[in-house]
Amino acid sequence: MRLESRFASLFLMAFLGSTQAQAADWLQWRGPANDGNSSATGVPTKWSADENIAWKAKLPGMGGSTPILVGDQIFLTSAAKDRLVLLALSAKDGKELWRADLGKGTPLARSDEGNGAASSPSSDGRQVFAMTGSGDFAAFSLSGKEVWRFNLQERYGKFKIQFGTTTTPVLEGDRIYLQLLDDQGQRVIALDTATGKEVWKAQRPSDGSDENLHSYASAFIWSKDSDKLLITHGNDYTVAHNLLDGSEAWRVGGLNPRDKYNRYLRFVASPVATSEIVVIPTAKKGQVVGVKPFLKDGKPAFQELWRMAKNTPDVSCPLVHEGLVYLCGEQGSITVLESGTGKELYSQRIHAARYRASPVRAEDTVYLTGRDGVVTVVKTGREYAKIAENKLPDQIAASPVVTNGRLYFRGYDYLWAIGK
Repeated sequence: MRLESRFASLFLMAFLGSTQAQAADWLQWRGPANDGNSSATGVPTKWSADENIAWKAKLPGMGGSTPILVGDQIFLTSAAKDRLVLLALSAKDGKELWRADLGKGTPLARSDEGNGAASSPSSDGRQVFAMTGSGDFAAFSLSGKEVWRFNLQERYGKFKIQFGTTTTPVLEGDRIYLQLLDDQGQRVIALDTATGKEVWKAQRPSDGSDENLHSYASAFIWSKDSDKLLITHGNDYTVAHNLLDGSEAWRVGGLNPRDKYNRYLRFVASPVATSEIVVIPTAKKGQVVGVKPFLKDGKPAFQELWRMAKNTPDVSCPLVHEGLVYLCGEQGSITVLESGTGKELYSQRIHAARYRASPVRAEDTVYLTGRDGVVTVVKTGREYAKIAENKLPDQIAASPVVTNGRLYFRGYDYLWAIGK
C-alpha cells in the first residue's frame, strides 16, 4: 500500500509538472487560447534597452511573424538573405539550436511593412508548422527533422494578392486550417497535421469585388464546450464553417454596406473568438461588430449583440477580457468597450506611431506595441490608467509573447527576452 501510495504521489507530481509546462507554452500566434490572454504572473511592466533584459538574439533578417514557445524552445520564421527560414532558439539564453530552410524569399511589401516571414508558426506540442508568403508549407519535429513539405501555390494556384500572403494557419486537434482569399479564389482548407495532405477544401462565395477579394486576416476557432467552428474573415464577410467538411454554418454581413460600397476595404485585422463572443473588426477606421455564437435546434447560429460605427483596428486583433473589449488603433490609441453591449467606456491616445502588433494581456495589464519599439503598458478596466511606456531600439510588427514571467518581442533586428 505504501509503495502504491508513493507511486501515485510521484505520478501526480509528474502529471502536475507536465500540465504546468504545457500551460506555459505559447503554441499559436495569439497564445494558449489564441485570444491574446496569458495566465503568466510576475511579468515586467518596465524595461529599456539595457534594463530588465534577460537576453537578446540577433536575427538573420526581418520578419513580422510572432514567435511561439514550446517547452524550452522558441520558434520563429525569418528572412535570411534571399531565403526564408524557420529558427529554433533556446528560451534560456537565445542561442540558436537549429534552422531549417523553407524556401525562396519574397519582395518587401510597401518597402518596410513586411515580407514572406509574416505568417506565424504554430505547434501541437510535437511538431512545428511553418508557412511562408511564397506558399512553402512544412512540418518539423521539435528537433528539426522535416516531417512533410509542399507548396500551396503548386497545390491550390498562384497567389494573387497585392501586398503578399500573410494569413496564419490555425490548429485544432489533428487538423490545421487556413484561408486563402485573393484574386485566384476564395478557398478555405483543412490539412492533416501528420501528413500535410488535404482533408477538405471549401469554396467561400462572396459578392465582394476589387481589392476586397484580398484578405490579410487569419482564421480562428470558436469553441464552447464540445461545439467548435472555424471562423474566416475577408471579402466583406465573416463566415463560420463546420470543421468536418468546411460547409458554411453562418455569416455576418453588412461589413461593407452595398449602398456606399468601398472597393478598397480589404480586411487585415482578424477577429477574436472567445466562448461567449466573436469580435469582428473591419478596416479603415470603420465598424466593429460583436456576435454571440450558439446552437439553435442543434444547428449553429449567432446573435448580433452590437455594432459600433467607427474605431475599428486596421491591423491589430481585438482583445477580450472579463467583459471588456480592447481595441488598438493603427495610429496609436486604445478604445475599450463593454463586450455585452458595445458601449464605449473610453478612447485614449497613447503614442504617435504605426501599430501592427496585437495587444496582449497578463494579470491586470495590457501591452500595446508600436512599430517604433515603444510599448505602452495600461491597466485593465473601465477607466484608462497608464502604467509605463518602454522603448526598445528596434522595429516591431509582431505581437508579443507573454509566458513564464517573461515578455518576448520579435523585432526586425533582434528577438528580445524581457524579464529575469
